[in-house]
Amino acid sequence: MIKRSLGPVLANAKRSFLLLGPRQTGKSTLVSSLKPDLTINLAHEATYLEFARNPRELEERLGALPLAQRQTVFVDEVQRLPSLLNTVQALLDASPSRYRFFLTGSSARKLRRGRANLLPGRIFTYQLGPIVSCEMDYKLDTTQALSHGTLPGILVETDRYVKEKTLSSYAATYLKEEVQAEALTRNLEGFARFLSVCAEYAGRFLDLAKLAADAQIARQSAVRYFEVLEDCLIVQRLAPFAKSARRRLVQHPRYYFFDPGVLNGLLGNFKVSPDRIGNLFKHLIFTQIAHSALALDKQINLSSYRTEHGAEVDFIVTSNGETLAIESKASRNVGRSDLRGLDSFAEYYGKPHRSMVFYLGAERRKMGRVEVLPWQDGLREIGL
Repeated sequence: MIKRSLGPVLANAKRSFLLLGPRQTGKSTLVSSLKPDLTINLAHEATYLEFARNPRELEERLGALPLAQRQTVFVDEVQRLPSLLNTVQALLDASPSRYRFFLTGSSARKLRRGRANLLPGRIFTYQLGPIVSCEMDYKLDTTQALSHGTLPGILVETDRYVKEKTLSSYAATYLKEEVQAEALTRNLEGFARFLSVCAEYAGRFLDLAKLAADAQIARQSAVRYFEVLEDCLIVQRLAPFAKSARRRLVQHPRYYFFDPGVLNGLLGNFKVSPDRIGNLFKHLIFTQIAHSALALDKQINLSSYRTEHGAEVDFIVTSNGETLAIESKASRNVGRSDLRGLDSFAEYYGKPHRSMVFYLGAERRKMGRVEVLPWQDGLREIGL
């Protein structure tokens, strides 16, 4: 099993925790490695029905455990029964030192829409994504990451056919187990079309009117469906860097899927061809930055920069008072023309910061004030 960076964080957490993440990112495997005293899998239909029928099921099962100083309880897919969190709160309030709950879920939306008690002040919340470079000692296979992504099960699978079959079925499994089973939308066919269209335009500026038109659904439905994708952690918006009275920046966010392999599975295309590699590389860098921060439990702000004249920088990362401007370049060569966006940002920002290019080459270079780094060296350099 690949050692996850979030593992020690969870093991050493002083409170109960809720671990969110898309399906197949390894939440259950990670939490099971903590060896809880009691495991309750609500994804198992019989178990779910037992808890749905009997509001005291959790208390009765806990009562059967041998007395100990502190019992650890793992509840998997807790979004299937949001009301269970009320019982968890009552138990924590009555005996704060007796129980420690490990909760996992793949849909924050289901929890909120189910009026779930998210136990403010009583639990910590974490998020788990696919495997990141630091968890592989910065030795991820770039081509494999671009074509098949870095979901744990995909990364350790050696059969290419199995990889692609699994990723191609991800959307169907997701629609069945997440959207249909949890009744997140009534129009499953419309949602399926919308998901496919979202995959086609991934990495571009978010235009819900265009997505709705191409998916042949109402714009209001597109707004709701995109929220479903965000709440289920399938896509993430990348907000614009800032507003300015001196220079109007483009204010539309971009959006990215949480894993390049899942994106390719939705598109039915796993080839890293010249016409696709740029967008796939941006997806890879975005997901690696975002998920590395989550894996290491670091707080960052991630945005993009683009002026009305077209100057842009792919990613602006701010953390602990430091600002990084990062351009991704899906090439083994970087020229002066590739630095125009970074020059524009430096002029606009006007404050000390680091300018970097993450690229596919193998050599570290310096072009004026810009650091040009192999992309995994770049992640190591910025502490991710």
